[in-house]
Amino acid sequence: MNAKEFYMSKPWVKHYPEGTSEIAEIPEGLSAPDMFEDAAAKYSKKSALIFYGREISYAQLKELIDRFATALADLGVKKGDTIALYLLNCPQYIIAYFATLKLGAKVTPISPVYTSHEIKHQLEDSDASIMVCQDILYDNVERTGVSLKHVIVTSVLAYLPKLKKVLGKSLLGKDYANLHVPTPEEMAKAGLIDFEALIKKYPPNPPQVKIDPKNDIAALPYTGGTTGLPKAAVLTHYNMVAVVHQIKSLWPFLEDGKEVSIAFLPFFHIYGQVVNMLTGLSRGFTLVLFTTPDIEEILDAMEKYKASTFNGVPTMFEFLKEYEKTYRVNWKKVKLISCGADTLHDSTVEAWESRTGTKIHEGFGMTETTGVSHSNPYQKTKKGSFGVPIPNVKAAIIEYEGSEFIPIGEVGEMILSGPNIMQAYWKREEESKKSLINIDGEIWLRTGDIVSMDEEGYFHFFDRKRDLIKFKGYSVFARHVEEVLYSHPQIKAAGVVGVPDPKVGNIIKAYVVLESEARGKVSEEDVIKFCSENLAHYKVPKIIEFRGELPKTDVGKVSRRELREEGEAC
Repeated sequence: MNAKEFYMSKPWVKHYPEGTSEIAEIPEGLSAPDMFEDAAAKYSKKSALIFYGREISYAQLKELIDRFATALADLGVKKGDTIALYLLNCPQYIIAYFATLKLGAKVTPISPVYTSHEIKHQLEDSDASIMVCQDILYDNVERTGVSLKHVIVTSVLAYLPKLKKVLGKSLLGKDYANLHVPTPEEMAKAGLIDFEALIKKYPPNPPQVKIDPKNDIAALPYTGGTTGLPKAAVLTHYNMVAVVHQIKSLWPFLEDGKEVSIAFLPFFHIYGQVVNMLTGLSRGFTLVLFTTPDIEEILDAMEKYKASTFNGVPTMFEFLKEYEKTYRVNWKKVKLISCGADTLHDSTVEAWESRTGTKIHEGFGMTETTGVSHSNPYQKTKKGSFGVPIPNVKAAIIEYEGSEFIPIGEVGEMILSGPNIMQAYWKREEESKKSLINIDGEIWLRTGDIVSMDEEGYFHFFDRKRDLIKFKGYSVFARHVEEVLYSHPQIKAAGVVGVPDPKVGNIIKAYVVLESEARGKVSEEDVIKFCSENLAHYKVPKIIEFRGELPKTDVGKVSRRELREEGEAC
């Protein structure tokens, strides 16, 4: 059996949970809002959302969505238009999201931490005509100078229970609590429209729009911009429907209408948008919704509402494994604990399992894969692996630069094929051609991720192609160096990059955050010596820079791009 034949034999299928087929049935002709409508009809009286104690049933949520869709239609929104969502997690995000899709328009989610420059790029690049904006974020929009047809503003306070409204700003955390809220006079002068006023004004009678799921675009989520300006993945309704059914097939023990999911992952990010919001509300789950990830509130809610699923990111588990109040939750009663958006370090896994007696199911996904492509199978986790392909996904490994399939166990670039793969990059024909390649008549996505697959079909991450460091002809994976640094008992966080050097190609530099008690006691020489004892000589960092903290991406990853740019500027 040659390399390609082995990948195509899908050795991972034997590790799927009982009841999971290698091919999930994906309904034809179903749109993303259709899935929500079906759930709302079946579970009309059930709580769809719990927002700091305020409960909104599926029937109530459907009415709010229909009212807002009616309002958008009256404001001139037509099929194919782009609506920008510049919001924190709140009920209004969900209302605006499904209302937009119901009209055949598409959403482009914008990160709340974006600068005006980044917002301007996304608004102009996506052809957005209308924005739904958090009131406290409007100043950033105004500074872009972009002319929009309408800007609709809303407050996080609008859907809070009365008691919580008094404490409303404290829910926003330090990053948002002191931002300016436009006064009624400022709103009138700028021509802003009040979200809640639209909901009250319009009846729940939106126009019926025919959607072609395989061709009509549902979302334009933007990648992180790790190389150049961010670009949007074109995701159709079919991509969305497919991934919901693929996830459902992978976890057959999660029951429609019966699960309670903690939803603190940001909805602007594809992970939170698809795995929490879209999947949960398409299956009749109750989402316990958080605007910011307050640990105390989350732990309280998990116990109070008997959460059955918990989707997190590595930084959250890294914090919880040592947090004194983590014990308040009986984690063994949570049906599924999963992690994505970044690499989960072995030290975190080991400490978590020791602390809670439960397993974290690490997965992998990209904006280009509608959020998910791999996951560790239920109770069959493999440390150091991001899992196996989910149903309907084909995965293989090819040469870094070519398109030849390479033998099992060797390291190369991962390629993916399946119904959840994006259609293209929005307005990026050349980049689309480079990323979506034809091999033997089948379209595959070049992920840019350097990985290997073992004989059981589990995939192991090494690095992004752009983070591969070339030192004197050697290939050094930044992640491998970081893993060693994280194993040092006095190192809290680390980021490794290559600094260009004409003599050796790249000098390896490590940015390190020490535990508070180690600061001033552990030296650069100590760290280099530790690395020398645990790494091949060519992988040892030549430069160590201590920091109080490291730059992070929107979902808590250490931003190597920013560190790399700093290193190159020196």
